[in-house]
Parts: sequence; structure tokens; C-alpha cells
Amino acid sequence: RIIKAVVKTFKYFFGLRFEVKGLENFEVEGPAIIVSNHQSMLDMMGLMEILPDDCVQVAKKELMYVGSVGLIIYLGGVIFINRKSTTSAKMVMAEVAKTMAAENVKVWVYPEGTRNCTGDLLPFKKGAFHLAVQAQVPVIPVVYSSYTTFYNPKKNLFTSGKIKVEVLPPIDTKGLTSDDVGDLTDRCFHTMRETLFRLSGRPTSRAGALHCPGTAVP
Repeated sequence: RIIKAVVKTFKYFFGLRFEVKGLENFEVEGPAIIVSNHQSMLDMMGLMEILPDDCVQVAKKELMYVGSVGLIIYLGGVIFINRKSTTSAKMVMAEVAKTMAAENVKVWVYPEGTRNCTGDLLPFKKGAFHLAVQAQVPVIPVVYSSYTTFYNPKKNLFTSGKIKVEVLPPIDTKGLTSDDVGDLTDRCFHTMRETLFRLSGRPTSRAGALHCPGTAVP
């Protein structure tokens, strides 16, 4: 909570404004998996605008060693996974499932697996959706609008701007099995991509040529 309060002030220095919609969708009873798109470290400011108190994040282990950022997210209780080791990642996710049930917490995962500032979504990895089905908890999608109009590291572009954040209705997983994970991943991907285009002011028709999510785990 201390980190949340401090990071929320950063938006004033960066000239960012957040428009948030759908926070009531976090109000599910019991644990849940929260999935969101991931564009840059600016996401941390948007995250702190909406992060539920009973929520922990899952992140790649490499971030632990990124200076002050690594220290902050470590102190924030982030669960780190080694993406280079499928066996290790699966073991961590199995422990996460147990922790969710035991401590009644929500888990925040970035299913793209890495930062992506293209204005579109990368194929989703399936780890978060395997976890949701294993624990029989809902998936809550969160979408940030594209930053491309005011932030482009390749062009050294960074000006003030507004970021729209929308929390979408939970997707139930009760009764689903591992055989349903692919369909669940596809459904979430398509819903989030259409929302991303809408929030970013892109024609929804461009969401028609949807590419298929990936199959990497997690």
C-alpha cells in the first residue's frame, strides 16, 4: 500500500491522466486471475490506480535484478517465475494456485509475457489460463489503451497523455478442464484486443483479422 501511494504520485511528474472504468468487476468473491496487456514501465502507474488490496503479481525473474525497479516490485510481494525453465515455472504456478486458495488473494499476470508497445497484442501464453482452470477461479481481463500517440521509445517520443483503463467482466471457469484452456485463452485474447482497439480509438473492424494466441507455457 505504501508503494502504491508513492507510485501514484509519479503520474503528475510524467503528465499522465488516467480514465478508469469497470472497477466494480474486481468485486468477485474469493480468488481470481487478473490478466492485462503490458506496454511499458508506465503500466506500473496505471496498475497502482486500480490494484486491489488483496492482489499479488506474477513477473519474470529477470525483473528482480533491474535496479530500483526490481527492489520495489520485490518489496511489493511480486511472485517471480523463471520463464526459461518450463518445469520451474509450472512448479511456481502450482504453488500460486495453492496460495490463492489458502490466502484468498487475486493474482495479476501479463499473458503476453513481455512488454509490447506496438499498439496491438502479442500472442498470449497459456500459463495464467491453466492456473485459472486448475484453481477454478474467474479470469478478469484488464485493458490499457495504447500509448503510441504520446510514447514511442524508438522515436524518443514522450509527451503528456491520457490512458484509458477498463476492467472487463469476469470470465467464469467453473467446470472447465485443461482441454478448455485453449478456448479460454482465445476468448480472452479476442475480447481484450477488441477492447484495446476501442479504447485507443482504432476502428473495431481492424480487430477482424485476429491472429491466434501462442501456446508457450506459462
